[in-house]
Amino acid sequence: MTARALAGAALALLPLTTASSAQADEPDGPVRFPSLHDGIEALPLAAESRTGYQRTSFKHWVDADRDGCSTRAKVLIAESRARPEVGPKCKVISGRWFSYYDGVTVTDPKGLDIDHMVPLAEAWDSGASQFSAARREAYANDLEAERSLVASVAAGRVRHRGEVSRTPFWMILIHLLRTRLIGQLFALYG
Repeated sequence: MTARALAGAALALLPLTTASSAQADEPDGPVRFPSLHDGIEALPLAAESRTGYQRTSFKHWVDADRDGCSTRAKVLIAESRARPEVGPKCKVISGRWFSYYDGVTVTDPKGLDIDHMVPLAEAWDSGASQFSAARREAYANDLEAERSLVASVAAGRVRHRGEVSRTPFWMILIHLLRTRLIGQLFALYG
C-alpha cells in the first residue's frame, strides 16, 4: 500500500481517532479541518500493527437505538433502490441493491455483505487497536456518516476472516475511481 493510500485510509479514521482541546467534553467527538490537505498534515505517523486483530473485537450489526433494526438492516433499507420488503423483527426480505464494487444489481439481501469503507482490519492497523470496546462497536456500526458502510456483493466473494482486510485495498481504489465516492469522501472529510 502506498503512503498516499495509507494517508487516505487513515484520514477516513481521523474523525474517530483525534480529539481537540475544544472537545474536552466529547473525547470521542470528530475533529473537522478546513481542507483535506490540513487533515492529512495533522495525521500522526506510526507503524501499523495487525498484532491482536480479531474481527470479533468489533461488535457489529447491533441495534444501537433499540428500534428493532440492526445496523445491517438499516444499511440494506437505506441503500435499496426500490422499496424494500421488510418482515417481522426488521428482517429485510427483498429490495433492489446496486453493488458499486462490481456493478451488479441484487434483489436478494442474502447475496450482500455490508462492507466498511475502511475495513475493520485496516482500522485496527491504523489505531483502532487502542479504542475501547465501546468505541470499536461504534466504529463498526457507524450510521452517522452514511458513506462509511455499503452493501456489496464483492465483499462477500473476497471475504477473508482473520488476518487480512475483508476487501482488498485495490478494490476500494477501483471503486473510488469508478464511482461518485471520491466526491463523497471529500464531502465527509473536507
